[in-house]
Amino acid sequence: MTTQQELVRFLEDRFACAQACTECARACVLRVSRSDPDAGDHEALVRRKALLCAEVCDATCRMLAEQNRQDESALRLQAKWCLLVCLECAQVLDAQPGAEADAEKCRECARACTEFMATLT
Repeated sequence: MTTQQELVRFLEDRFACAQACTECARACVLRVSRSDPDAGDHEALVRRKALLCAEVCDATCRMLAEQNRQDESALRLQAKWCLLVCLECAQVLDAQPGAEADAEKCRECARACTEFMATLT
């Protein structure tokens, strides 16, 4: 059985993860909007990774925002996917001048996903 304290921690971490996903998605979308669609290969890679990251973060946030408590394995899988995509996006952004803050948003989201997964049994 889940204690009241475990449930509160689960909900707090779930909210923190959803909030981090929202911030990461926002940063990625802004990064894409500032990029030149006719730029070279690296810029195209940044655009693709940032768009994927924004989509995955948005999907994760929507899933976490649902009122009912979904199957924990589905939540874990979604959070793990989000974590991996965020880390991959951060790595690509590291090579992009001026993208340090956006890369950090991706890493913050990955940390929030990790913390949330720790609350799942």
